[in-house]
Amino acid sequence: MRTFAELLNEGVEADVGGWGFGWLDGRATEERPPWGYARQLATRLTRVGSALDLDTGGGEIIGEMPALPPRMVVTEGWAPNAERARRRLEPRGVEVAEVGPGGRLPFEDDTFELVSSRHPVRPDFAEIARVLKPGGTYFAQHVGPGSAFELIEWFLGPQPRHGRDPEREAAQARAAGLDVVDLRTARCRMEFFDVGAVVWILRKCVWWVPDFDLDRYREPLLGMDAHIREHGVFTAHSTRTLIEATYRDGHVDACDRGHGAGRGGGPRPALPDR
Repeated sequence: MRTFAELLNEGVEADVGGWGFGWLDGRATEERPPWGYARQLATRLTRVGSALDLDTGGGEIIGEMPALPPRMVVTEGWAPNAERARRRLEPRGVEVAEVGPGGRLPFEDDTFELVSSRHPVRPDFAEIARVLKPGGTYFAQHVGPGSAFELIEWFLGPQPRHGRDPEREAAQARAAGLDVVDLRTARCRMEFFDVGAVVWILRKCVWWVPDFDLDRYREPLLGMDAHIREHGVFTAHSTRTLIEATYRDGHVDACDRGHGAGRGGGPRPALPDR
């Protein structure tokens, strides 16, 4: 194995833009949830005439889809990722809209038959309901509660076990006029095979260890490197929630379907399924 310093340099110098995780191939893995989100989304996109993908990153998931509806739109709030999405998706006729955290979706009411998202930061269910056509569907994979806590606590120490709550998010969806027809959570094994992979993922998923840098966390990184050299792997667990909800016609009046309080992402590689 390469030296500690060499591995750190690799993790620091590698590009972390977009939501692709190919750099981790051979260096980290994440077990996939059992429901096959991408496969299900691909099928659903063939059955609608209009679809919106929220918090699309660099357009990686939509770019993987073999077929897209006549109108396909994506949103992304971080300008470098939005530019990646344009390069990847506009040649396929996809519209890319930059929408920052908390921003109102720039679409008319009742526009889309399907709204999707893989790992939205903070889904605004009032806005989702507003842009869905009556009978339309929200289909998404959210980050679940306590995701990657073993890794986070290695650097930060014991943390309160708060965060994403599937039942609370389902209640928010119902309050916005959506019928939740499927809600499932899975716990998935994550494995890191060198400390460079850990550095890379902490640079990409900046909310895990918000003040991460090599100098500040040198001692935990040395400990992580020693652990991996002794055991061959550092193991953590992600949690993922599948949610499917339909907008019921006439349940919420127009003023109630207006802009909600706020809106707003984990990894997907060989590892995290963003």
